[in-house]
Amino acid sequence: AAPYPDHLSPAEAAAIWMPYLTAYGALIALGKLQPDHVVLITAASSSVGLAAIQIVKSLGAVAVATTRGPEKKPFLLEAGADHVIVTDAEDVAEQMKTIGRGKGADLVFDPVAGPFLEKLARAAAPGATLFEYGLLSGQPTPFPLVEALGKGLSIRGYVLFEIVNQAQRLAAGKQFVTAGLTTGALAPVVDRTFPLEKIADAHRYMESNRQKGKIVVTV
Repeated sequence: AAPYPDHLSPAEAAAIWMPYLTAYGALIALGKLQPDHVVLITAASSSVGLAAIQIVKSLGAVAVATTRGPEKKPFLLEAGADHVIVTDAEDVAEQMKTIGRGKGADLVFDPVAGPFLEKLARAAAPGATLFEYGLLSGQPTPFPLVEALGKGLSIRGYVLFEIVNQAQRLAAGKQFVTAGLTTGALAPVVDRTFPLEKIADAHRYMESNRQKGKIVVTV
């Protein structure tokens, strides 16, 4: 349990901690995000992806979002992304060369993995860190050895529990998120709410991959 700013609704408050602390842990606590960084955020219309966009923008860095199809591109731009790459139609590495001032992404924040990791490695800048925090692809994940060797990449598995299970990191994360919520730099995105008796419908909606932000179940 944690306090939240008075201007948020209970549904918005329910959408705070998992998304923001997940993004905070990779980008701030471990990735040492700087204002001059270019950050590539995949599956960006998820609640964690949207939290990452807001965190990147709050520090003045460049947020590059990816989405598979064009349907969510306007939403992601409205949500604060500086650039949106539609991966079914555009080459991520080529786009990142242009966006990343010829070098690519300094940080990559990805829950997809699978063969997509090879494309992300090509899109990364020399010395970049790639955070893999999920396996949405459901496929084996080949290690991009050639790119890792050539660029000196760090490819790192990451989970939220690295933050919440360490008291000092958790306290710093809560302080960062609370400050952002108070100033308005961070604002949880609730896509839709379902009453508890419609929990099966909430799961079906989540599985449809149509949501933009957090799905909240109310009691």
